[in-house]
Amino acid sequence: MIETTAASMSEPPMIQIVDLVKRFGPFTAVDGVGFSVFRGEVLGFLGPNGAGKSTTMKMAAGFLTPTAGRVAIAGHDVEAAPLEAKRALGYLPEGAPAYGDMTTRSFLEFLGRVRQLDKATARRRFDQVVTEIALEGVLDQPIDTLSKGFKRRVGLAGAILHDPPCLILDEPTDGLDPNQKHEVRNLIRRMAPSKAIVVSTHILEEVEAVCSRAVIIDRGRVVADGTPQDLMAHSPFHNAVRLSLLNAVPDLASRLADVAGVARVFVPEGGRPGRDFLVLPRHAGATILEGVAMRLRQTGIAIETMTVDSGRLDDVFRNLTTSDAARETRAPQNRTAETRP
Repeated sequence: MIETTAASMSEPPMIQIVDLVKRFGPFTAVDGVGFSVFRGEVLGFLGPNGAGKSTTMKMAAGFLTPTAGRVAIAGHDVEAAPLEAKRALGYLPEGAPAYGDMTTRSFLEFLGRVRQLDKATARRRFDQVVTEIALEGVLDQPIDTLSKGFKRRVGLAGAILHDPPCLILDEPTDGLDPNQKHEVRNLIRRMAPSKAIVVSTHILEEVEAVCSRAVIIDRGRVVADGTPQDLMAHSPFHNAVRLSLLNAVPDLASRLADVAGVARVFVPEGGRPGRDFLVLPRHAGATILEGVAMRLRQTGIAIETMTVDSGRLDDVFRNLTTSDAARETRAPQNRTAETRP
């Protein structure tokens, strides 16, 4: 996990998004979205389909004019000083559009000229990004003939070619296989200390893997902003105790019924009945490990393993981006009847 340093937070934000609004006729796609990203931060920008993620990213990159609000990239207002802002920005848009009849080589060389890199810098950066993103095998292949994953990698190479201090990456690992995703995430980690990076994604594991902070939007509005650990602390599974017992104990729920803070005991999906249990705390963040461990010792129950759950980002995401009725149907369910009222 990449952590934002205190030094970076003392500097002005590299990406500043203030009260962005975008309306398409009577429909409001983005409704007052605002956040700042500092050098050294990787911000995961999350939301369900249609929440306004890509629209926000397009406005931040200067490709879509906001109805209201403003964006500054490295101190340059995107509307008032668009060229200066775009020089400081690398943008990977949704779908990674490119000129399909160009080869990978000619496309990247073209981008170097568009970015006005001198010949020596263009050659050095070309060699670096081709190596970093492993494009050697497709340099002379027309982009239209590439797989979706390779097209995505060419788009990412184009976004970082001029080594900008700010990056906005819309679904950077979309279409990549697991090995390619791992490589791209490692690349983001390596770049992170010297850049401000926004990663728009629907892959929650990506946020846990590379992001120091996460912003969740729903229906065009920010509904959460914090570190992944902060957000996971709101999961009903945060501080839950996972147990595997050496011997079957079918009545474990009744044995733990009066332990302070315990709400429910059930066999998790895929668990062994009578052997594997998940013990949920009554309140988010409540610590029940010590009480559960003491009761097991008192009753002579032999423990195979016992761990504390840090929480699940997907639970928090669903709770923040669904209706109250839908949340009820998504509450943690027990697989057996072994539960406490």
